Amino acid sequence: MSRTAVLVCQGRAAADGRLAPGRFADPTAMTLLDPADREPVRRVRDEAPPGAWKERVDYETVRASAELIVPRTVAIDDAVRAHPAPQLVILGAGLDGRAWRMPELAGTAVFEVDRPGTQREKRERAAALEGPPPVYVPVDFGRDRLREALPAAGHRPGTPTTWVWEGVVAYLTEAQVRSTLADVADRSAPGSRLIVNYQVPAVSTGLGRAVARLMAASTGRRSVWAREPWRSTWTPASMAALLTGHGFTVAADEDHLTAARALGTPTRHARSLRHGRVAVADR
Repeated sequence: MSRTAVLVCQGRAAADGRLAPGRFADPTAMTLLDPADREPVRRVRDEAPPGAWKERVDYETVRASAELIVPRTVAIDDAVRAHPAPQLVILGAGLDGRAWRMPELAGTAVFEVDRPGTQREKRERAAALEGPPPVYVPVDFGRDRLREALPAAGHRPGTPTTWVWEGVVAYLTEAQVRSTLADVADRSAPGSRLIVNYQVPAVSTGLGRAVARLMAASTGRRSVWAREPWRSTWTPASMAALLTGHGFTVAADEDHLTAARALGTPTRHARSLRHGRVAVADR
């Protein structure tokens, strides 16, 4: 299982019922974590920082994840709710719980796209969740093509689709982003919506990740980001040009810091929040 996928899920579990109440909730997140990954989440929820250094690093990492993930999740969820479609495709789903936690998706055909290994673990963990599961579509974005995998899973290109591309773009090369977007555009009927989370270029972001690697090294472990480095960043202008070039019209593009301030959630990691964005584009 991708460690970034686990960290995102830990952040959502830690924030559930605590950050942005009434706007954010994810009761599926704790269930989708394995027992070892739940312990730092419980400490954050109890606001009980441990004294031991290794556990304290885990605590602070999960607490930061919660504060960074909530504005992003709310922005994406709002964009999904505002544009109902018969089909929803989540690209790089990881431990996403939308298929179970969003009542607005009742009656919607939900497809989750991710690596086969990740999906095998996800199926096992999600077995305890109530409600119909999504259709799992195994795809390695660095090797496989959506245009080949989705038809076999039952996705209908002539029917409007909402696409959620969250927490993935930064880990793909520019060529992989363009190739994936070409496949998305090819299968997006009029009335479709694409919601893209991406990162803007920033020197401070690289420095922050270097500090995180040093912190992890001080506990005797490798950093999450050492194993899963960022491979592409985009300015709002370059992302808009990319989306427009594939037949989409950008309806909104906002940074996570703006979203966090609107929600009233913590902004202790303002630089990281400022450099993450969610673009919404329609056909």
